[in-house]
Amino acid sequence: MAELLKGAPVAAAIGERTRKRAEALRARGIVPTLALVRVGARDADIYYERNAVKRCAALGAEARSVLLPEDVTEAALLETVGALNEDPSVHGVLIFRPLPRHISDARVRAALSPEKDVDGITDGSLAGVFTGSGRGFCPCTAQACAEILDHYGVDCAGKRAVVMGRSLVIGKPVSQLLLARNATVTVCHTGTRDLAEETRRADIVVTAVGRLHSLTADHVSPGQVVVDVGINTNAEGKMAGDADLAAVEPIVAAITPVPGGVGNVTTAVLVCHTVEAAERQNP
Repeated sequence: MAELLKGAPVAAAIGERTRKRAEALRARGIVPTLALVRVGARDADIYYERNAVKRCAALGAEARSVLLPEDVTEAALLETVGALNEDPSVHGVLIFRPLPRHISDARVRAALSPEKDVDGITDGSLAGVFTGSGRGFCPCTAQACAEILDHYGVDCAGKRAVVMGRSLVIGKPVSQLLLARNATVTVCHTGTRDLAEETRRADIVVTAVGRLHSLTADHVSPGQVVVDVGINTNAEGKMAGDADLAAVEPIVAAITPVPGGVGNVTTAVLVCHTVEAAERQNP
C-alpha cells in the first residue's frame, strides 16, 4: 500500500514557523491581519473561511470576515477592495472566487494590491511566480503541493513530473514550482491526446482536474508520487479527490489523501503569507 502523505504534519511545521514570526510582529505592536472577502454564502466558501479563521487564531494572526450579498454591485465590491488596500491594519486580502456572473473577475483581480494579494490571484503575484523574482505570493494551493513534496523529502530534481490541469490557480503555478525544483514538467489538459500514457511515464503526478475518478489505475505506475488536489463529492456524499483511491493506492508509492492532504496545508500557507505580508509592509 502507498504511503499516505498527510497534510497535518506539514501544516504543523509551517504553523510553528509562522507562529514565531507572528509573535515577533506582535512584540512590535503589529497584529498580522487577513481580510476574507466573501460574496454570497456558498458552502465551500464558508467551510474554507471557517478553517482560515481557526488557523489564524491558532497561529497568532487576526481574521476579519467581510461579507457581501450575492447581488452586490461590482462597483461596491471594487470599493470594498480599494478600502482594504488603503487600510494599514489589513496586511492580506483573500477574495473568494468564482464571483457572481455580473461581476468581472478580471477587474476585481486588477483592483487588489499585489502587496496584499496573499492568495496569488493578481497578475503581479503570478508574474513573481513565473519569473522566480520572489515578489508577490504564489497561489496557496499550488504552494501547498510543493510544501508537501518538500516536507516528505521527495526530490524533484531530474524527475519527470506531470501536472493534470492548466489553471492559473493550481496547474500553471505548480508547474513553475516543480520547474524551480529542477523537475522536467509536462502539463496535461483537455487537449492532451493520451493522458494515461503521459501520466504513467511520470515520477510525480499532480492532479488538479476537479473531476471524480479522473485518475485511475490505468493512469499510474509503481513507484510514483501522486499529489491529489481535487475536491469532489462521491456517490456517498463524502469528499473525495480526483484519484480513484481504492484503485490507485495499491500501485503507487505515495499519495495525498482527500480529505486530509493538500487542503490542510493550504490554510497554513495562507496564514504564513499573511504574516510575511505584514513583515514586508513593516520592515
